[in-house]
Amino acid sequence: MEITTLVDNVVYGNNLSGEHGFSLFIQNGNHRILFDTGQSDLFMKNALSLGIDLKTADIAVISHGHYDHTGGLHHFCKVNTKAKIYIKPQARGLKYKNKSRHIGIPFQSHLFENRFTEINVPVALSENIHIMPTIDIPYREDTHFKDMYVKSGDNWEDDDFQDEQILVIIHNQSLVLISGCSHRGITNIIETATRYFKLPVHAVFGGFHLKDETPETIGFIIEKLGMYKIPLIGVSHCTGMEAYARIRNELPHSRVFYNYTGLKTILE
Repeated sequence: MEITTLVDNVVYGNNLSGEHGFSLFIQNGNHRILFDTGQSDLFMKNALSLGIDLKTADIAVISHGHYDHTGGLHHFCKVNTKAKIYIKPQARGLKYKNKSRHIGIPFQSHLFENRFTEINVPVALSENIHIMPTIDIPYREDTHFKDMYVKSGDNWEDDDFQDEQILVIIHNQSLVLISGCSHRGITNIIETATRYFKLPVHAVFGGFHLKDETPETIGFIIEKLGMYKIPLIGVSHCTGMEAYARIRNELPHSRVFYNYTGLKTILE
């Protein structure tokens, strides 16, 4: 399995560019999976520089309906005409920050709705590749909903991210978990997946949304992460560098790394 980061906030040369966004390209067996699309067509330009042909993708997964994960989707649809795009229907709602800034899908999604496969229950894409569209919340401390809203008509509702979903790949009888921003909490994601599949976690990739959290909250999450004894943790995007440093320092028995733009991780 190969996991290549097409877009992240951080980049190191190699004719690549970064942005506030997230996108991965995953090659597993015969499957080519695009996970999120960043906020522009930058992920496609980076893919070209990395020698990745996005026309070969047969699956696309949208983690949730924010602009920095969906903004490149219409560019992808114009280039790739075959991939099924898995999304939760709630992701197409009007999502706002502080009731003033629209941060939802930044284009008219109905123009591409014939490409969408909307799901609300777990979907097995193959024997070893699954989409989990439901994330339980046993640890309320690890939720990241502050100042997030959904607008319906003239009504505002707190956004508890019913649209969030994760990708799960079973690899050597353990789980590889792919998350976008973990608004419903990375520890809740791990707990949901381990209960459902009854397998340990080998690796976690994605944003943990810790950049604006208190030191106490970050400490709570690190403590819970340590309980799962995860060998490989690749943080990105909304995790924040200070939180990444703490995770790396306080989980010495895990290999914790920053999953920056252009980085390729191979799981044997």
